[in-house]
Amino acid sequence: MERLRQRLDAAEKALAAFEKLANLKNPNDVERDAAIQRFEFSFEASWKAAKQYLYDIEGVDEGSPKGVIRRCREVHLFKDEEAILALEMVNDRNLTVHTYNEEVAIKIHKNLTRYNNLLHQWVERMNDKVME
Repeated sequence: MERLRQRLDAAEKALAAFEKLANLKNPNDVERDAAIQRFEFSFEASWKAAKQYLYDIEGVDEGSPKGVIRRCREVHLFKDEEAILALEMVNDRNLTVHTYNEEVAIKIHKNLTRYNNLLHQWVERMNDKVME
């Protein structure tokens, strides 16, 4: 349970940094790229917290981000439509990690506000369940 608390704390810190850039209107290239990188950090911290949550609270050992998201839907950390958006978020994160493409960066940046909101909800729901 201590490891879960550490993971949730790390996710909250990453999300606080991400939020500062996720909602910028008309960012320059550097701000956009920084926001995307903070998205990557926030996503990684959040899905790893969810992986630990599933293991500690639900007794489920899931290894991949998409598998964790599907399981989170099953245990009601995501609604169906949120799980769909979360799976899209994984695809976008995968695009940012493996290559840099200006068009892809612009497309992903347009989704960052929605991703930021979803990641916050996800971590908040895990925190709420842990506190029960």
